[in-house]
Amino acid sequence: MSHAVAEEWEEFVQSRYDPNRKKDDFRNYEKATPGVREFYRQNHELQTFEFATTKKREYASLTKGKMGIWTKLEFLSSLVDESDPDTDLSQVAHAMQSAEAARRDGREDWFVLTAFIHDLGKVLCSYGEEQWAVVGDTFPVGCAHSDLVVFPQFFEANPDSIDPRYNTKVGVYSEGCGLSNIHLSYGHDEYLYDVTKAYLPEAAQYMIRYHSFYPWHREGAYAHFMDDKDRAMLPWVKEFNPYDLYSKSEEAPDAEALKPYYQDLIAKYFPTEIDW
Repeated sequence: MSHAVAEEWEEFVQSRYDPNRKKDDFRNYEKATPGVREFYRQNHELQTFEFATTKKREYASLTKGKMGIWTKLEFLSSLVDESDPDTDLSQVAHAMQSAEAARRDGREDWFVLTAFIHDLGKVLCSYGEEQWAVVGDTFPVGCAHSDLVVFPQFFEANPDSIDPRYNTKVGVYSEGCGLSNIHLSYGHDEYLYDVTKAYLPEAAQYMIRYHSFYPWHREGAYAHFMDDKDRAMLPWVKEFNPYDLYSKSEEAPDAEALKPYYQDLIAKYFPTEIDW
């Protein structure tokens, strides 16, 4: 299949995995619950350049000990994402829904594995981080906030929005500098990227690092920061998105039945324990 994800492909994936849900039923923030709105109010107010860069330095050191992928995944069995308007299932259920959708389509094993672990960075919550610092759509800090980010009105309370260092189009960056040189609001994407980047293909690294960067891969915002590598990798992020988004349904997979398959898949790419 082409790396370009056309509108027809999104419709196809959606209709295949839950025919009772239409495409417009997903990411409908106009109908978001008060809890989702409150999440984004906090997130947009508190995710500043200083906060994001401080957390990035803190967790990039991978000093939380050594542990296996599956052991870490078990924490997510009790975590429900407060920012997600589309599901109230645990993150383990969401992980398996995404991965099983990819597996049914005969995707590469590394692609299925990436779908399975893509939200594993949410174990940040087990370290005491609040959800506004872990989940939700990501956006660049250190430059002007785009109106294409969900609930952009909440950025009015963010002190960076009135700081001349950070409230211009390029802010502390330069055009074409590449997304790897941009600091995004901190969260599970960046953390898991740091944890797993030594073990996965570059396309998988982009899928993990930027899957929550909806303003970029879905809305086309912040394109002025892209370099050639970003343009080459963007189709992979787009191709991954339907498995993440449209695989959500009310029916949770049988985790115990699927466990042996995913344990074997994890073992193919990761050692028994890795640094966290």
